[in-house]
Amino acid sequence: MHTSPFADWDGTAQQARLLQRTLAQQVVLEDDFAPLRLIAGVDVGFEEQGSITLAAAVLLDADTLQLLAHSVARIPTSMPYVPGLLSFRELPALFQALRDLPQVPDLIYCDGLGIAHPRRLGIASHLGVVTGLPTIGVAKNILVGTHEELPATQGARVPLLHAGEQVGWVLRSKDKVRPLIVSPGHRVSLASAADLVMACCRGYRLPEPTRLADRLASRRGDMPAPRASTPDLFD
Repeated sequence: MHTSPFADWDGTAQQARLLQRTLAQQVVLEDDFAPLRLIAGVDVGFEEQGSITLAAAVLLDADTLQLLAHSVARIPTSMPYVPGLLSFRELPALFQALRDLPQVPDLIYCDGLGIAHPRRLGIASHLGVVTGLPTIGVAKNILVGTHEELPATQGARVPLLHAGEQVGWVLRSKDKVRPLIVSPGHRVSLASAADLVMACCRGYRLPEPTRLADRLASRRGDMPAPRASTPDLFD
């Protein structure tokens, strides 16, 4: 991975927005990934009244969704919360957590947005472009866009539209629960994004990669034990 997710960013919000527009031009919205063997989920939380950023990364078997490994990174928070600039606050810790995983994932599910962002560079897209890895954004709330009414049944989806184009899907991952906002990050197509998320749902609102990453980042309950050995995956 690159040594920094921010190139020559000077730390200002103005230049961060300019950098987002530049990086957004590098986003690939086509399926460009190998057959999935390993998938990852990432999420970020904060400790000590926001002064510490805690990033969590989990590595799963793509077929069984069994947990293979997980990592946590804690670093001082270097930027306050600015709407639309979440990646500049969270990516330094996420980089460290991903580096600590034992294998490189074929696809990363991010708790956050992909191109469903005012400058088409949410955290999933930013992470994908600077690492070169395929990513999907799985967010709990809309930042931009509108959509038609969504049926209450599991698997229902409607396009999320912004400024005259589709930027994602509003997806019902479980009957009668609040929908997810699914948007491609990088090297994933709009057509595939919602199906890739549904393929990882196991009776919860969140797909397993971000559900487990969320649990680890927020320290809500024990994590399942990682599988002891995976020779079939790591040969």
